[in-house]
Amino acid sequence: MVEKDSHLNRESENHETLYGVSQETIRELEKTLEEGNKDAVQHLIAPLHAADVAVVIEYISPQLRDSLIEILRPQFDPYIFTHLNEIVREEVIEQLGTRDVAEAIGRLKSDDAVALIEDLEEDQQRKILEYIPLSDRVILEEVLTYPEDSAARLMQREIVCVPNFWTVEEALKYMTKERNLPEKFYDLFVVDPKHVPIGGVPLSLLLRQPPSTKIMDIMLVDIKKIPATMDQEDVALLFQKYGLVSAPVVDSAGRIIGMITVDDVVDVIEEEAEKDIMHLSRVTESDFYEPLLSTSYSRIRWLLITLINTLLAATVISQFQPTIQKMVALAVLMPITTAMGGNAGMQVVTVTVRALATRELGMANMSRAIRKEVLVGLINGIVFGGIMGTIAAFWFSDPALGMVLGGALVFNMMWAAVWGVILPILIEKMGMDPAISAGPFLTTTTDLLGFAIFLGLAWFFLI
Repeated sequence: MVEKDSHLNRESENHETLYGVSQETIRELEKTLEEGNKDAVQHLIAPLHAADVAVVIEYISPQLRDSLIEILRPQFDPYIFTHLNEIVREEVIEQLGTRDVAEAIGRLKSDDAVALIEDLEEDQQRKILEYIPLSDRVILEEVLTYPEDSAARLMQREIVCVPNFWTVEEALKYMTKERNLPEKFYDLFVVDPKHVPIGGVPLSLLLRQPPSTKIMDIMLVDIKKIPATMDQEDVALLFQKYGLVSAPVVDSAGRIIGMITVDDVVDVIEEEAEKDIMHLSRVTESDFYEPLLSTSYSRIRWLLITLINTLLAATVISQFQPTIQKMVALAVLMPITTAMGGNAGMQVVTVTVRALATRELGMANMSRAIRKEVLVGLINGIVFGGIMGTIAAFWFSDPALGMVLGGALVFNMMWAAVWGVILPILIEKMGMDPAISAGPFLTTTTDLLGFAIFLGLAWFFLI
């Protein structure tokens, strides 16, 4: 058994070394930084990928972070920026200074450069853009005019376009001689004289053709053109639905202005999923790195909503004080109704928000979704109402009390099911994020109704 555990630990360490920077390396870096051993630090950092260096920068203390940045400054890898948390990235940018940051941005792909610049304050953007060569600056400024989280902000401007009358040999010669090719690309986009994409040729297909083959004879005409203003979530869904590896981005006139590749979409999927998960708990992805007071303030705002919800529930309960005084068992049982309704409702909200995000739910099938959730709520309400009603009846030797509790559970769980579907849809129609707002609204109603229905039925039937 010990031997097996030892083997698993070694395997885990090997995986950690293979897929990221090990904790041992981070500790060794901290030690060498504290000792001020610059050569040892450079020796440890040299073999690390930019993503792993970013992990090190985030792990170590702010004081050691400053020392590490100064050591990295002469040969700072700009792709470290793309892997840093937003809060930590701002600190690193401030330490490096405008000129060094601008020089680093100039070595990034256009999409990565835009992703870095768009997160900066306007005055920072302006200062950095002043140091970037005019040709690159014009491109970046043009992309920044598009809406945030749009396809244009996600795309890279470096693309490979060829006319349809070229042969495979001509396309290959062009790619051999052209210096401004994308760092990574998977498709050639075929364009007409107006630079409108009319087809595409995967590199894997191109390389298997005889040199004399015309591009028009092998190009795929069913390409998905992405409008520059399309939301990045819709772009991710498009890639997922059609299994795309890359796709052209077009302006309002239909001309190709860039491309989006699957690696960019993976980042979007992760970002959107993380955002939705964080929103469900009313925190942000930067909370871990935010200063103490900033984190406290951001959480207080949402906790205030919970406090208001609690005060409203207390107000409802206060209306039934005489009822509770006459039957103390009600005080013991009434949290059950609200807890079950709230949890059942959050299950429905989570499923509904996901369905909205993936475009699986709309007005066409909303009634079917509501019917299903009502039936699920009814079944679950009957099951748990029966269980808790029976327990309450035996616990307090009062069958009527058990029936009241069971009835209240059925009603509240059905209510949670209906509004767990309707609320996210209404909130989205109002232009708000249902992942943020639906949960608090729903739990407020299930709490208020849960107390009101249970105590109301008890007053009517038992007192």
